[in-house]
Amino acid sequence: QVQLVESGGGLVQAGGSLRLSCAPSGRTFSSYAMGWFRQAPGKEREFVAAITRSGVNTRYADSVKERFTISRDNAKNTVYLQMNSLKPEDTAVYYCAADGWYYGSSSADYDYWGQGTQVTASS
Repeated sequence: QVQLVESGGGLVQAGGSLRLSCAPSGRTFSSYAMGWFRQAPGKEREFVAAITRSGVNTRYADSVKERFTISRDNAKNTVYLQMNSLKPEDTAVYYCAADGWYYGSSSADYDYWGQGTQVTASS
């Protein structure tokens, strides 16, 4: 199996920025499309962003467009989520996910999941 480990979460003031990282193990990183999801307490897990294996194509949830950027560095074996202009509503546990092919916006599209990292944006 592929192990995914998220890092970079923390507490910031609303309007601030954080960069999340996800480092997989087990197979060549470039073999996987990658996604980010988040889940707030008492809420269902929701899609945030995804990126193709090449990194050329991306997709975002409407709620984070123009604020969040997903990127990957296959040479460094890492996928990132740059989060700018954070809002209190962005507060959630953020999960990294890997898929063998499709960079979908549904949880069902992904085969592997990390343990999550907490992001809190306070006002």
